[in-house]
Amino acid sequence: MSTYDSERSSGPNPDADGDSEERVFAALAPAPGRGFARTWWGRAWLKALEETALDGRQLKKGRRYAREGAVGAVSVRPGRITAVVRDPDGTSYRSDVMLQRLSEDGWDGFLAMAVERAGHVAALLDRDMPPHLVEDAATAGVELLPGLGDLEPECSCEAWDHCSHTAALCYQVARLLDEDPFVLFLMRGRGERALLRELEERSAAPASSYAPPVAPLGVAVVDAFAARDIVPPLPPVPEIPREPGTPPRLDTETAPAPGVDPAALEFLAADAARRAWALLAEALAPGHELQPPGWELTEAQDAVRLAAGCEDRRVRERLAAGSGRRAAELEVAVRAWRHGGAPALAVLEEEWTPGPEALARARDALARAWQDEELPALRSAGPNRWTVLGSGVQLRLDRDGRWWPYRKEGGAWVPAGPADADPGAALAGVTGAEEG
Repeated sequence: MSTYDSERSSGPNPDADGDSEERVFAALAPAPGRGFARTWWGRAWLKALEETALDGRQLKKGRRYAREGAVGAVSVRPGRITAVVRDPDGTSYRSDVMLQRLSEDGWDGFLAMAVERAGHVAALLDRDMPPHLVEDAATAGVELLPGLGDLEPECSCEAWDHCSHTAALCYQVARLLDEDPFVLFLMRGRGERALLRELEERSAAPASSYAPPVAPLGVAVVDAFAARDIVPPLPPVPEIPREPGTPPRLDTETAPAPGVDPAALEFLAADAARRAWALLAEALAPGHELQPPGWELTEAQDAVRLAAGCEDRRVRERLAAGSGRRAAELEVAVRAWRHGGAPALAVLEEEWTPGPEALARARDALARAWQDEELPALRSAGPNRWTVLGSGVQLRLDRDGRWWPYRKEGGAWVPAGPADADPGAALAGVTGAEEG
């Protein structure tokens, strides 16, 4: 029996089926500063609440009420949980939250699935609910955990949505679910004793007596070929959203675990949403299959990409440290990224030696870029670098034959603009800006 379970009443017949069973849990002691769900299924319960409620302020008040011990004894029955919740002024309200019970067909599918996998029954007896049990149930057409909109509130305060009282009840029930997943099964319509009895009966019965009908695998080739002209066309591809989704906010009342930075996690979630949106837009663009594969980034390069889209100083400091750069070095790398992404970053951080043919093409491009009287005095500053004498500007050649302008700032060469196939045009963008 759970440490939270003060009594279990089932009316005159304690062995009655789930429809008449009720479990009553004594009011829990105040729990300041602690979370409400340790198990993954407890967190799934709270997710269903928090994604359904329209007013975040009511959720916050409900968490506070639950932590302060304002929730009385909790009654759990098939399809309903009930408790009396006190306001800070002492006013009490009866609060109920409804969860739809599983149909008889649903229970039949769940029980048939469970008896085929002895590990599921063993896990339940250990007060555990492994993810694959829920996944297998979903495959059998049974949704055990509540989803969006499944937790329906009803409170004597007459709020039409989840109020602070029903929210407090749900947060308290998350603690009960942590201790005993059979609480969820009772809400879905089967008490622990009734559920275990049915599992035992099915395990002892011949497998054929409960075997679900086996659907034919696939379609006969002859039938598929005959229907080739009457099969409806595929539906159109849905339109891409106008913008990436909004990432979750992690500024909860519960303190983060040591070493966890909520701001950094929020930033990474937002970045993942932007990248997913961009990939989807690319995949749906005409001629997508003709586009060349993208540049595969190293961890150090990806840190620069992340920093280029981040204004949070603390996150950028962590990115600098994680990529082995000083803060100033990361800023220069970010400038390169903004001029041309990973190829521009490679030009900044890598020095390469062109082969004889590539070097000959580079020298020919330099000779043809200017008229004789305009040709600047160039001096080789490395295998793929040429500095303009008397000016703090430089040209760098990448492996694809493009020229990147650089400018000397504070004794160091820094990226000064995007690449160009014409070295004269690349250099003009820098010298023109200086003259202006």
